Amino acid sequence: MARAAGTRIVMSTAYEAWSARLLADSSVHCLLVGDSVMMVVYGEADTLGATPELMARHTRAVATGAPGRLIVADMPFLSVRRGRAAALDCAADLLRAGAQAVKVEGIRGHADVIRHLVESGIPVMGHLGLTPQSIHTLGGHRVQARDAGAAGRLRDDADRLADAGAFAIVLECIPAPLARTVTAAARIPTIGIGAGAGCDGQILVLHDFLGLNPDFHARFVRRFVDGAGLVRRGVDRYAAAVRSGRFPAAKEAFAS
Repeated sequence: MARAAGTRIVMSTAYEAWSARLLADSSVHCLLVGDSVMMVVYGEADTLGATPELMARHTRAVATGAPGRLIVADMPFLSVRRGRAAALDCAADLLRAGAQAVKVEGIRGHADVIRHLVESGIPVMGHLGLTPQSIHTLGGHRVQARDAGAAGRLRDDADRLADAGAFAIVLECIPAPLARTVTAAARIPTIGIGAGAGCDGQILVLHDFLGLNPDFHARFVRRFVDGAGLVRRGVDRYAAAVRSGRFPAAKEAFAS
């Protein structure tokens, strides 16, 4: 509906109840419980450590913090490669935890699984371009589909995702002209991350656009606030108040 109305779709990651609660009070349309939680929250080098159980746990926390919001949960590493039954079990657990849809990376080799999920009543968002679960095959976090052959395959995969019943596609780290072409031809909305302004919407990691990790730098990220600086200043003010004896004050203590 947003695409038909010409409304650009705004998505953000969320991993915990507190951040979901803040996002629920914002104008963000959709929350993604991404397997990027492994890197952002747990400090790991990639997303491969995410399990169905962990994704369900974080999905439940986000759903608790943002009831009534559209929540998409990532299908973790290899969960769609173990066959229809295993994928259906994983997706069902994510929906029972509070998601309304799941996101699946790629399509080659598991188009039938995506179709089976959709036919089973589970909305599926696709994900093409840089697919982090294939990081070792792709040779790292780098821009994808730069040559004509790879660009053609990505366009074909976008068509196949629509044929399989996906309701939207994340396009990650591909050239902006290609993303614009795919979006213009796609029958379903595209959500960009590192794919330029030609997509139907955008998604970023919450911690990145809030500037909570000053050591992370990526060309496609814009920091809209110095979150790390705000946190440091708050912590310093708290510590100074404790050391000086100004906290707790009488109003923050209980009378006998």
